[in-house]
Order: sequence, then C-alpha cells, then structure tokens
Amino acid sequence: MTTTAAHQPPTPERFFSAINAYQQTEAMKAAIDLKLFTAIAEGNATAMTIAKRCEASERGVRILCDFLTIHGFLNKEGADYSLAPDAALFLNCNSPAYVGGAIEFLLTEHLREGYKQLAGAVRCGGSALGQGTLQPENPDWVKFARAMMPLVHRPAEIMAVELRKSGEVHKVLDVAASHGIFGISVAKHNPAAQIYAADWKNVLEVASRNAQVMGVADRYHLLPGDAFETDFGSGYDLALIPNFLHHFDPPTCVTFMRKVHTALARGGRAAIAEFVPNPDRVTPPTAAAFSMTMLITTPAGDAYTFAELESISKNAGFARVELAPAEIGLNRLVVAYR
Repeated sequence: MTTTAAHQPPTPERFFSAINAYQQTEAMKAAIDLKLFTAIAEGNATAMTIAKRCEASERGVRILCDFLTIHGFLNKEGADYSLAPDAALFLNCNSPAYVGGAIEFLLTEHLREGYKQLAGAVRCGGSALGQGTLQPENPDWVKFARAMMPLVHRPAEIMAVELRKSGEVHKVLDVAASHGIFGISVAKHNPAAQIYAADWKNVLEVASRNAQVMGVADRYHLLPGDAFETDFGSGYDLALIPNFLHHFDPPTCVTFMRKVHTALARGGRAAIAEFVPNPDRVTPPTAAAFSMTMLITTPAGDAYTFAELESISKNAGFARVELAPAEIGLNRLVVAYR
C-alpha cells in the first residue's frame, strides 16, 4: 500500500512573510550599522555584552538578535548568541570576505523607489523611473564600485583562472569595469597583459585607485565614456563583459557585441559574466529573480538564458559560444569566440 504525506491545509503565512519581508531588510541594515555581527564574533555574546559593544540598549539588542536568529543569521543557546556560518564569513567586519558594505548600493533610494513603483513597471514593461540606472554618469555606479568589490573579488579570481587555461593574453578590454577587479585579476594572472578599462569617468576613478593599490597601475589604461560610443581600439586578445548585457534588450546587445567583435583580434574571446537562468526562467532562484531587478531599473533589460546569450553573440558575428563549467559567484561565465 502506498502512503502519501498528509496535505497541509492552506495558510496565509506565506502571504504575511512576503508582505513583511521589508522587516528583514531593515533588521540587516540595523545590524550592519551597529556592527552587531562583529560584536558577536568577539565571543561571550549575551544581549548585555553585545549591547555594551554596540553602544545600544540591552532590550533592543535582545529583540534584534532573536529576530536574526529566527531568520537563520544567528544561533542561540540559552542566553548566548553566535554567528551562523554565512554570517561569520560575510558579515563580520574583520572577515576578508565581508560584504556588509554592499548595502550602500543595494539599498540606494533610487533602487528602493523603483521597487515601490513595481506595478507601474509591470504595466509599461520597463522602469517607471525613465532610464533608471542607465543615466549617464549615474553616481549610484560609483557607490556600486566602492561597495561591491569585496563581493566579487573571489569570483573575479575564479574567472581569471578559468580564462588563463586557454593561454596568456596581452591586450584586454574590460567593459563596464566598475571597481576594476575583473580586469585587475586578469592582469595579475597574465604578467604581460595591458588592461583597457571602459566605464564612466567618475566610476573609473574608483577602478584606477584599486589598480594602484593592487600593483597593476602601470598596465591599467582608462577609456572613459559611454561604452556604445567610446572608441575601444582594436587588437584585443580578450574582452571582459561582466554584468553589462542584462541592462539592454537583445537587439541592443547584438549591436554592442558587434562592436566588441570588431575590437577583438582574430581568435580573440569575449568573456561574458552574467546571471544566467535556466530555460524555465524560475531556476536557479537568484539568477532567475534578477530579471525583476532589470524590470524596475532599466527600460528593457533582462536576465538572459544561455541560449539567448549564444544567439546574441552569434548574431554579432561570433563563431562559437560556450558555457564554462565554473560558477563565477552568482554568475556564470559565457565565452564567445571570434
């Protein structure tokens, strides 16, 4: 006889969890502002000791810590709190993988306002804020460059190692360079490589400082301006295109990739790092859900499947397109060959 699990009766819990999800956002923001995770990492972490370290009230700390325990960021045994593994790695200020600074970009007023106007974006099929994040010299991209580098440092290293397997490169174009870490990582794995970083002038100031700190400034060159209008030059062995194509519709992506194709030397490669959902567009969750961010921040951007990125690249003249086996953090690496 076959047994089946008893069906759970319908419950409004999922609705209330979704509607109240902003509470987690504000709790995380408060905990990062208070350096609460760092205080707990010091050990002997009761509400009283944490409160002293954070210069906060014991009652407030106890309630916030219990809330974060409920949502899996902390563990609690008796009156003692400790960090869950993810929190210990990513939310302790003293960890080299600390990503708490990313809230400077992820919680900008512009992004939050876009989500407040989601119904309008759904009605019109694009951002209700006009050009959204695509406005020229948008200062939010400076915040992005400053805040997000710790989050992508390791993925950039993985990508550089993967690309080095096909041989050393000498001239590299880094499109939408932002913090510069993708191009800088390639430079460190290719001692003869000259990196040409393209982005808005205000953003490239961040990338240039990072190149100086990481010892590759003498091989780091700036191409300021609109990526669709800037003269990239030619003869590149490799073009890096991290998290750029998703801002535009497919025809615009094809136009841009034709420009990259022209800039590459014969046999050159375009390395595209993107959120790549499966064909069902609902898995994996993080990559698939990224399309919502594009809906509220761009006129026509999207999270593209591999088949779509392959079609875009081939329509731009690339001969072959491959999905690399390595995951680049939350991204996948797609390599298009000229």
